Amino acid sequence: MTQSTEDLLELDQQVCFALAVASRNVIALYRPILEPLGLTHPQYLVMLALWGKAPLRFGEVAELLRLDPATLSPLVKRLEQSGLIERHPVEGDERTFELVPTESGRALREQALGVPPAVIEQLGMPIDRLVALRDELTAVIDATDPVK
Repeated sequence: MTQSTEDLLELDQQVCFALAVASRNVIALYRPILEPLGLTHPQYLVMLALWGKAPLRFGEVAELLRLDPATLSPLVKRLEQSGLIERHPVEGDERTFELVPTESGRALREQALGVPPAVIEQLGMPIDRLVALRDELTAVIDATDPVK
């Protein structure tokens, strides 16, 4: 079956629409799961980056999360105010600093271990489908990455 030109403009045929709705819905699933940890979804992503590779310079976190520094800055500030991360100056460069989880931030990682299984349970999809979806979305990210 071939699609007519009109079909290409149907809302349900748009990749952008499917991605936008899926993103909003999945992030909404995280909200009640992250709430007991005291994290928003964007803060959770910052913590994931730091739990995986700290210390990281501010710019490295922004790059990993594909966030504009102006968007990342208030997230870092709130995480610092919550006592979950701290800044360490980089020796020899007073304008650059590294971010590291505090003791409380490292302890929060243990609680966060329950987040992925809880999200998987809420989605109700087989893990192999979720892994395949993640891989496909990573390919979309790579194909649309302006910094290639």
